[in-house]
Formats: sequence, C-alpha cells, structure tokens
Amino acid sequence: MRIYRAADYEDMSRKAANILSAQIILKPDSVLGLATGSTPIGIYRQLIDWYHKGDLDFKEVRTVNLDEYKGISSGNQQSYHYFMKENLFRHVNIDQSNTYLPDGLAKDSEKECSRFNEVIEQLGGIDIQLLGLGHNGHIGFNEPGDSFEKGTHCVTLTQSTIEANSRLFKEGEEVPREAYTMGIQSIMMARKIVLVVSGREKAEILKSAINGPVTPLVPASILQMHSDFNIVADKEAAALL
Repeated sequence: MRIYRAADYEDMSRKAANILSAQIILKPDSVLGLATGSTPIGIYRQLIDWYHKGDLDFKEVRTVNLDEYKGISSGNQQSYHYFMKENLFRHVNIDQSNTYLPDGLAKDSEKECSRFNEVIEQLGGIDIQLLGLGHNGHIGFNEPGDSFEKGTHCVTLTQSTIEANSRLFKEGEEVPREAYTMGIQSIMMARKIVLVVSGREKAEILKSAINGPVTPLVPASILQMHSDFNIVADKEAAALL
C-alpha cells in the first residue's frame, strides 16, 4: 500500500493523473478502469490538458467503467456514458468503440452482467483501476453487505448513496434506485489500483477502510489485500491517517 498525500483537491488530481499518464505512456494500449462522480473530474481535466499539450496519446487506450445506472439510456445526461463523454472521451483522441460501460437499458440483467464480465476478460483484464470512495465505504456501487460480490452485478442502492448522488440530478429528477456495478473480484484483479479521496467528510471512512479490519461492511477495506494499492488523498481526507 502506498499513500500519496496531497495539499488540496487540485494537487490530488495532478498526483493521480500522473499515475494514470505514466501507465498510458509505458503501455499505450492500456486498459483503464475508470470511475465517475465529482472526485475524478479534476483528474480527467488534467489528462485532457496534457493531451492538448501533446504529452499523452489515447488512440490505443481501451477503457471499462465501474458502473452505470439501470433504467436510463446512454444519451441521458445523468448516465455515466454521458458523463464520460463530457468529462474525457470527446476531448481526447480515444476511439470510442474502445470504451465500455454496462448498458443501463439492457432487458436481461443477468445477461448484461455476464456480457460485461466477458468484455473485461476479452480485453485481458484491467491494467489500472481508478476508484473513488463512498461515504459508507462503497467502491463502484458495491454497497456494505454480508459478503464481497464477485463479478458484475445489479444492485439496489442504499438510501445514503441515493442521497449522495442526488446533488448530481436536477431538481425534480428521480435518482435511479438500481445500478450495474463491476464486482469486487473484477476490481481486485486489476493489476494496479488508485483510490482517490477528497474532503474532510471522507476522513473517517478512509481511516476505517485503510486501518480497520477487512470486512464487507466496509467494502473498500478489501483493497488492503491488493498487491499494488495506491491511495491519493488530499490533506482533509488524510487527516485521520
């Protein structure tokens, strides 16, 4: 486990972007596992900046995303398909046929989960997986529970996760109650993991995830067992470490 302490959100974003950019430079056809939400936006902004300066080339990069809401289309502004296009894909020279996310409108949930697992396998696995940390310790949408989920699965989101995500929706829009998420097994099979954490409100759960026991009640705690686990946290988030 490596902990990179950052002064603030911008510094955290640069440090994490450095790790991702090194992966792309060393292996131009890398498979990147990507995350959504407010935390990685600064990372994507930094990668875009370096691309425009000629320091990065995304033409051979393949990506798989952690999750997608169930029941909304890829064109919906609240979908993670849309998020990735707006925050990264349309700003760089990535071949969008090499970007993979679960299909939120798939009629057969089990079949869609199997399909996404096969996508990851056919790509040869994930070289580097970017993760954020939920207030309840979830990674992806792997919520606290009785066991660590294995592969991609469909989950019912907890009320705390729904409330946390509601800020991303316009007033009056209903936050989806279900989502497809990459499973813990898929995440743990990534060759390198980068967990990014920002803000004082995440300090307690980061402490539990890193210093506490490995338990499915804190899904992120399993990351302690990974052989190449990297944490990039700003000063506020790392305050209790």
